Amino acid sequence: MATDVLMPKWGLTMKTGKLARWFKAEGDRVAKGEVLFEVETDKITNSVESPAGGILARILVSAGQTVPVQTIVAVVAEPGEAPVQSADSDQPAATPLKPAPSADKPKPDDRRRRARPFVRATPLARRMARERGIDLAEITGSGPHGRITKADVMAFQPPQDSTSDVLVNASPGAVKTARRAGIDLAQVAGSGPDGRITKADVLRAMHPSAAHPSGSTRSSAPSRTAGGVIPMDGIRQTIADNMMTSLHNSAQLSVFVEFDTTATHALRDKIRSRYSQADHPRISFTDIAAMALSRAFKDHPIMNSWLTNEGIVVHEHVNLGIAVALPDGLVVPNIKNAHRKGLLELAAERRQLIRRAHRGTLTLDDVQGGTFTISNVSMLGVDGFTPILNPPETGILGIGRAVAKPAVYDGKICIRTLMTLSLTFDHRVVDGAPAMQFLRTLADYLEDPSMILS
Repeated sequence: MATDVLMPKWGLTMKTGKLARWFKAEGDRVAKGEVLFEVETDKITNSVESPAGGILARILVSAGQTVPVQTIVAVVAEPGEAPVQSADSDQPAATPLKPAPSADKPKPDDRRRRARPFVRATPLARRMARERGIDLAEITGSGPHGRITKADVMAFQPPQDSTSDVLVNASPGAVKTARRAGIDLAQVAGSGPDGRITKADVLRAMHPSAAHPSGSTRSSAPSRTAGGVIPMDGIRQTIADNMMTSLHNSAQLSVFVEFDTTATHALRDKIRSRYSQADHPRISFTDIAAMALSRAFKDHPIMNSWLTNEGIVVHEHVNLGIAVALPDGLVVPNIKNAHRKGLLELAAERRQLIRRAHRGTLTLDDVQGGTFTISNVSMLGVDGFTPILNPPETGILGIGRAVAKPAVYDGKICIRTLMTLSLTFDHRVVDGAPAMQFLRTLADYLEDPSMILS
């Protein structure tokens, strides 16, 4: 019996998911629980396992497509079973497969609308045939068990308009750039979803010296080679979209304060020494700052809020986001109910979230529901910066490096440990004076950490 594979719903707010890539091809044998594909949301990327064992009989949603949750994206069948579900049938899976009408994509003819026996083809070949208006039944497959491949579709010559640019799986920008440069798109390897040729691919073809050497393995992180072109896709594109949305849809203002953190660093070192031999996490300044923030929110609750369509939501709980830098981007998991946790609990949970972020095992729940964010760049040797808000949060705290400097203390000039805090806040939610008072309150707690307990 065939089993439908659905786009998962991770969390109450998830409406759609982007199928980033398939780990299996049509016709491959799969085991129950084996990873089938990877899904990207605006918060996280995770893998999806097969709900049943058998043969991956149909892939209904190609890599790169975004579809609603609970959409059928594939069908796993018993060996020898041949599903006959049509891509244009009334089944829920059909909806994502229908391309939006556009001038550069031919409409399918009537013969594609009637049900027909299942044709074995790779996902890329299936998509290319759909974009070119080619009936897969007319192509002879050269792959294993007669499966139609990309090369088969490329070699097929339809009776009309066989030399137009629409026959190439390329973006409009790539076609335009190739025409100007006299580049044959058939000779360009595509790096986009399902092998789609992007403008960046054409630019690399124009400057082959900037491309990866022959035989090299392409890393999942974008290349930083000077003179190359880095495609804006995957998590990099998601981050870019989120940052621009944040800047365009909020009135962001950043303020700074330099404070004396000598006492807090002394407390940190004392706690580290006390628990150095025990089975406890290594306490950091960020952990102490998390406790101080929870205390400061009691004095300035408006800073622990969201701006929504219904108005300003002031939270009673603190879900503290921790910005984690990854090789290919940034993710912000949050510590749930941070205000109820002690220092060692905060340290342990923060480190667990960081480990899971680097291993790629965060869940959607880990990155949703944050009420305020900390971004610590002290390890990068930066004094201060202007962090960008993580919507719909009202504020984000930036922590710079600690530096030993001459300062006036008890009326004398001596060497003290100074640090800069930066606060970016949404001026629509809170005015400048209350936000600055919040930052000053936080700095006061960190100058005298004993006040956190008051």
